[in-house]
Amino acid sequence: MNDLNDNLQPLIGHLIELRNRLVRSILVFIVGFVIAFAFSAKLYDLLVGPLTAVLNGQKLITTGIATPFLVQIKIAALVAFVATLPHTLYQIWAFIAPGLYVHEKKLILPLVIASTLLFLAGMAFAYFLVFGVVFKFIASVIPDSMQWLPDSGEYLDFALGMFLAFGVTFEVPIAVIVLVRMGFVTVAKLREVRPYVIVGAFVIAAVVTPPDVLSQCLLAIPLWLLYEAGLLVATWLYQPVKDEQAAA
Repeated sequence: MNDLNDNLQPLIGHLIELRNRLVRSILVFIVGFVIAFAFSAKLYDLLVGPLTAVLNGQKLITTGIATPFLVQIKIAALVAFVATLPHTLYQIWAFIAPGLYVHEKKLILPLVIASTLLFLAGMAFAYFLVFGVVFKFIASVIPDSMQWLPDSGEYLDFALGMFLAFGVTFEVPIAVIVLVRMGFVTVAKLREVRPYVIVGAFVIAAVVTPPDVLSQCLLAIPLWLLYEAGLLVATWLYQPVKDEQAAA
């Protein structure tokens, strides 16, 4: 019985620590959400800026009774998630770090930081470049007999989808580095499948972006270039290790 209690004590300690870190993450997110919701109207104006610039100051419409409130809730949640993401990742890191070896800590911590920065870079790329190009293209093909009245709820869903698509796309170098580091695939093999990756990039872009060639290229080309960047970094990081092993 004493042995059973001794075995359960470390598990209970880990569960208590996990609970504490989850509570901290949730509390910080709630604080961030409350602050973001206080500025949700200004955040909404900032989010729809690329579209209203194309509409020459025309306002977006909303057809649902509760849509204005729900849109601001979603925007506040998005901003709170992004703003508190470093704290959340730190809590995850602090929980799993004691169980990692030294070389695993050296690998995971830089990858966590780099993946966060790359995801934010993907969102910024979509907002500052892709949105303006896509909206100008759509506005240019509208017939004279048609009035374009974008809905705020649909725009928010579109923006969230694009943020997610480009954020995940910018994680490609991290995925390449991890695959090579874990030994699942070699750099030479990844170079060999490059043509399939390029085709796959355009297929993915055709699925997750609006049905126009321009927006598809704006996702597919960065996806391909980031794949190449991942190959270069993986070669630079792990080629010396292979050379030392071959010499030994």
